Amino acid sequence: MIWLRTIQLSIKNLGLHPLRSMLTVLGILIGIASVIWALAITKGMGDEARKQVESLGADTIIVRSMKPPAEKLSTQGITPYGLSREEFDMLVRTISTIKSAIPIREVRRKIQYESQTLDGRLVGCTPEYADVNKLKVARGHFLTEAEGFNRDTSCVLAHKVAEKLFPVQDPIGKRIYMPECTDFYTVVGILEPKTASAAIGGSLSAQDYSQDVYIPIQTLQQRIGDMIRRQTGSSFEYETLELNQITLRVNGVSDVKRTAALIEDALASHNRMEDISISVPLELLEQARTQQVMYMVLGLFIAAISLGVGGIGIMNIMLATVTERTREIGIRRALGAKRSDIVRQFLIETSVLSIFGGLSGILIGFLCGPTINVVRAFAAWYSPKTFAQLPDVIRDVQPQILFESIPIAFYISLAVGILFGIYPAMRAAKMSPIEALRHE
Repeated sequence: MIWLRTIQLSIKNLGLHPLRSMLTVLGILIGIASVIWALAITKGMGDEARKQVESLGADTIIVRSMKPPAEKLSTQGITPYGLSREEFDMLVRTISTIKSAIPIREVRRKIQYESQTLDGRLVGCTPEYADVNKLKVARGHFLTEAEGFNRDTSCVLAHKVAEKLFPVQDPIGKRIYMPECTDFYTVVGILEPKTASAAIGGSLSAQDYSQDVYIPIQTLQQRIGDMIRRQTGSSFEYETLELNQITLRVNGVSDVKRTAALIEDALASHNRMEDISISVPLELLEQARTQQVMYMVLGLFIAAISLGVGGIGIMNIMLATVTERTREIGIRRALGAKRSDIVRQFLIETSVLSIFGGLSGILIGFLCGPTINVVRAFAAWYSPKTFAQLPDVIRDVQPQILFESIPIAFYISLAVGILFGIYPAMRAAKMSPIEALRHE
């Protein structure tokens, strides 16, 4: 009963100064909301990073060709670099833990159908490419083993390529033209739209699948070859590249790191030219998890500063309250109130402020997702060019509320109230009743 009366008295005392009480609550509200928002945004960013890595497959190893530094290129003749078909065969033949391997060759080409033309990416690959990169066929079919074996001039179009070249017609069965190599290819399939993948940790560049045309890699090798010609001013540069990428799948996740080490040893001859990179999504996934924990700790540290400021606000207000209510404290002590009664009263007042601020902060915390979506929509409307240049993680991240953070945030708010309310409460309790009664 005494606790209930003390709580009622505390709420009544706080109500005597509503503006001051609300400003005090605001500090706690901001701190608690910061805790929930920081964890939610960090969780969303971490989930997005993990999705990017997991889409590559935890049992996958990716070996890509890179153009070597300028000083390593030949100033005369043709410079061969990157992965070769011979190395592809060697890896598949000698490393027993490799379950499957996909050779990939990419060439920039103009693609034309009647009056419609676009700059696209011609990708030579095998049928497994669609499964590894999560490409879904909307109409027709993806490339088949038979089409590769026969070196057919079949092709599969990305969704945007089909929309551009065939705005009103049915692409299936039509023949597209590539002026640079004077070849015609028959459309056998159309893919569903696929979101571009972001660059991951500097190890993998972003992949935009929207401008792709897929043909059998055997056909690309026969009709286009390995020569790359680049025009620089009035002169031409010639390079030789057989494969842009080899995507390898191993028997199990436990074999990934061991297999990656074997691949590095097998391709050690490229170290001098610095013309390949080996990416292991499993290692990137572990890095993404570590980074997520680091970001969470950083977010909590920033939120802790906000809570500290709110706690100092509580202490400041309660010290002012003690000074204002010195005579009241003296009367209560003269009527028989113990020091513990005074401490309890002031601690309950600070706890009420903190609990109210904590509950309000939790409610604001649930508005994290909608608020960010509104801000993002406004930014896209107000400055679309600037918004388009932002990193994908900022443009696409969806905050994920950690429900474990809700009770944690509540208990933190209560702890802040008690911690920062102890000193003012003890100061009030230590007042001499006679001096307090004489206070003007």
